[in-house]
Amino acid sequence: MKTTQVTDGVYRLSANVHDILFEGFWPIPNGVALNSYVVKGEKCAIIDGVCNWDGVPETLFAQLDQMQVRLEDIDYVVINHMEPDHSGWLEAFRTLRPQFTVYCSERAKPLLEAFYGIVDNVQTVKSGDTLDLGNGRVLAFEDIPNVHWPETMATYDTKSKTLFPCDAFGSFGAVSDDAPYDDTLQEEHIEFFEREMERYYANIVTAYSAPTKKAIEKVDALDVRIIAPGHGIVWRRDPHRVIRDYKRLSSYAEGPARPEVAVIWGSMYGMTEQMVRPVVDAIEAEGVPTHVHRVPESGLSFVLESVLKSSGVVLGTPTYEYKMFPPMAAVVDELGKKRIQNRICLRFGSYGWSGGAQRELDEINGRLKMNWRFIEPVEFKGRPRETDIELAKERARELARAVKQWVLAESRVH
Repeated sequence: MKTTQVTDGVYRLSANVHDILFEGFWPIPNGVALNSYVVKGEKCAIIDGVCNWDGVPETLFAQLDQMQVRLEDIDYVVINHMEPDHSGWLEAFRTLRPQFTVYCSERAKPLLEAFYGIVDNVQTVKSGDTLDLGNGRVLAFEDIPNVHWPETMATYDTKSKTLFPCDAFGSFGAVSDDAPYDDTLQEEHIEFFEREMERYYANIVTAYSAPTKKAIEKVDALDVRIIAPGHGIVWRRDPHRVIRDYKRLSSYAEGPARPEVAVIWGSMYGMTEQMVRPVVDAIEAEGVPTHVHRVPESGLSFVLESVLKSSGVVLGTPTYEYKMFPPMAAVVDELGKKRIQNRICLRFGSYGWSGGAQRELDEINGRLKMNWRFIEPVEFKGRPRETDIELAKERARELARAVKQWVLAESRVH
């Protein structure tokens, strides 16, 4: 953990985590930063936790010393979000400083008791409520439910115009101790975090894109000079850049996204696989980039990212026991649960004694209300013949042209 000064009276404590599965599920090959903040007026508040504190008092004391804050100076702990990567330090902290008051949303209060047995000194707040720290520093609270848990809120420091939104406006990616801010990074490094943000959003936030849009509307109504999220870099030079990024990503969930195609395929004995390269080549010949994933070899985390940012999808899946190849069925089911809607899709695949893959795909699309539009599929018995390949290439070109037209038409509207 290293402390840096965000702005006058606001400090960032951060630790990088590697070699874990985020939420026990998502790989983070480039790590992730866990950020928390101390805000000083006449009194002090910790926002979003003492991230990754090891529970050793001396470790915490050393961090507080860097900010010239004593343990007994901390009167308030603001919990914007109860997920344990932001709140898991509370029990250990309370043994050192039992007198602090927790500020959280009404929905967070029962989770405090359920997770940590904390029932005393809890002050619930709602949109419009404030906490005066003195010296002209007032914290204002804003409910942003379902970004991405029901109890989430954001905290706004009215003096420095700093927004603390916890998981909102966050990203994957470890952060350098020497350059944790957008105004201390080269453009290529900012773009790295924007790329990490796309997979973070696809994995963590996509299913809640509608509430995210509502939260962004609330942020737009504030005079925000700095955005200090729970993960990723702090945006001081251009906080509206990350707001624009999140607006774009939230719109991708409904479509259209970019004029690109995610090609997801699986094959048992190589027969469906024979169709993959001709289809990819046909799409790219139309000037449309592709993102190709084989399942289950390619992880779901990366497939979700590709589908979120692509307006078109190709599913290369054989029939397996009258249904889709199971790894592909699992992927499509998760895409539906993440509410990635309104994609243009082409499916191709082999079958043996009977088809059935398309029937299950149609069922998932209807059950999860994905509203995907399907180009007529290309199915073939056994391995594809030359006529099957030529038909698939024709359908792939049709898909590519439809994607370009859709994105262009939407851009004209906006």
